[in-house]
Amino acid sequence: AAPTRLNLKNLKNLVSDGTIFSVEFIKRSNGELRKMICRLGVKKHLRGGDKAYDAKHHNLLTVFDMEKGGYRSIPVDAIQRLCVNGQAFSFGEVSHG
Repeated sequence: AAPTRLNLKNLKNLVSDGTIFSVEFIKRSNGELRKMICRLGVKKHLRGGDKAYDAKHHNLLTVFDMEKGGYRSIPVDAIQRLCVNGQAFSFGEVSHG
């Protein structure tokens, strides 16, 4: 069973390093739904040096985008759907009505 609220800890429990998975999330920059096929733990394309920000502090998951061939940051709180090993997990918006 998937957790009802998604955070970095339960996300890492669902997806292990090297596993290819798909994710749908709302982009922070423009509010668009983005679908991505990605994986965790890819080190091959690292350039060295530090990021200009702390991904955990901003609740971001750094993944390798398999289609674009580069690293991307996903806002964990904006993930709508996650498909891992043939299992789909949905995390919709909480309605306050």
